Amino acid sequence: MVYAYVSLRKLGITLNFFYCLILTAEKEKKKMSFTELTVVIDDFVWGVPLLVLLIGVGLYISFRAGFTYFAHFGKGFRYMVSREPGVEAGEVSAFGAFCTAMSATVGTGNIVGVATAVVIGGPGALFWMIVAALIGMGTKYAECLLAVKYREVTEDGHVLGGPFMYILKGMGTKWKWLAQIFAVFIVGAAILGIGTMTQANSIVSAANTFFDPDGVHIAFGSFTWTTVFAALFVAICAALVILGGIKRIASFSSAIVPFMAAVYILVAGAVLIYNASEIPAAIGAVISGAFGAHAVAGGAVGAMMLAMQKGVARGCFSNEAGLGSAPIAVAAAEAKEPVRQGLINAMGVFIDTVIICNLTGLAIIVTGSHEIGLKGAAVTANAIGTGLPWSYNVGSFMLMICLAFFAFTTILGWSYYSERALEFLVGSPKSGALTAYRWLYIIMIFVGPFISLEAVWNIADIFNGLIAIPNLIAILALGGVVSAETKKYFDRLKSGEITDRVN
Repeated sequence: MVYAYVSLRKLGITLNFFYCLILTAEKEKKKMSFTELTVVIDDFVWGVPLLVLLIGVGLYISFRAGFTYFAHFGKGFRYMVSREPGVEAGEVSAFGAFCTAMSATVGTGNIVGVATAVVIGGPGALFWMIVAALIGMGTKYAECLLAVKYREVTEDGHVLGGPFMYILKGMGTKWKWLAQIFAVFIVGAAILGIGTMTQANSIVSAANTFFDPDGVHIAFGSFTWTTVFAALFVAICAALVILGGIKRIASFSSAIVPFMAAVYILVAGAVLIYNASEIPAAIGAVISGAFGAHAVAGGAVGAMMLAMQKGVARGCFSNEAGLGSAPIAVAAAEAKEPVRQGLINAMGVFIDTVIICNLTGLAIIVTGSHEIGLKGAAVTANAIGTGLPWSYNVGSFMLMICLAFFAFTTILGWSYYSERALEFLVGSPKSGALTAYRWLYIIMIFVGPFISLEAVWNIADIFNGLIAIPNLIAILALGGVVSAETKKYFDRLKSGEITDRVN
């Protein structure tokens, strides 16, 4: 049965929330540009309450589960590349589901997001990004475990799962409104934020940095021909994959994500090796900056809060722990043991942030690229281009290729997330309606590069904060389920009732 997005009574909660955001903006400044408005709303959403909720839920669930993802670190990686014995349900392999989730995770956040965090929040933002990731591994473990436990699998093998399902089935139908709000925010994030405009904007920015760094070839207004052609090219490529559905997305991601992650790790790692003498000073700047040590008298707390805000926000943008997005893809895995999928996807946070984001941040800091007035992809392009003994153009080209593939796979992953959220909201959409939605998604990919970089990132941050709130509430409420499932799985494993052999 097709039902409304949110009942009028519960929709009022959402509308009141946005009304509060607008009032906050009004108090800050009577007349402001759209970009300035997004800054005010972003600061409101990512204030102390949400930061406390993210860190608090991560610590709570980690203690409830006995820090399983650390205790069984090796198992997580082994499970990632092996087929689960006796698997019965799912649409794609566990590795395919993991790569689909990672395709949406490893993206512009690793390259542009880290650069933005370090430029605005200082080197200390990198410290808080890593702290949030280590705690976020517990959150990702819990949400992916719950996604498999509470998913719905139809007779034809079609799967619907994620936070909207574990809210509905785990917390009960009286919380259906919270599941609906989460789904609405997921669609909004995909269409207006992390899924389309941010990724396309970053790809085109990297292309401009390489092909037309001085912006002399103007097509119309202030936009270059590179912007126009790159935006069109990205939208067409996305259409060719997105219109094929989850199996095509998983197949493409499984081939591209591991390869491009390895290439980028090698390049960023080479920058650090070549500039090894600068690493101790960079680490010192990260640690001291995290606590506002270099701020002027009275400004240490403010500097620390800015570093923490940007580090946690950009870290969540990158690894998506706590946002509830990855569980939507994980629910489609050919799996029957929820704990196993939780361990696999906790490793995704480690790979994404502790390894890839950390490499990016340190490469930027050791080359001083965050201190020369650059923004976005240009910051990391400068680090890669000047951090090794090669032509700056070679470094820019390498970054452009890595960023293009990272951002492109994120576009694909979020198209799947938003389609599943839409299905939860309105029931199984007819093929015509689903195709129309996919084309709308593709159009927004084309639009993204023509909106200011700061506004695009602020919108993405806002939606990330909004989708995190209902998901974190659900994880907090279902912490006992996570604890019980974890204990039951390892008790069965110890008794020999099940096996974790690698196939």
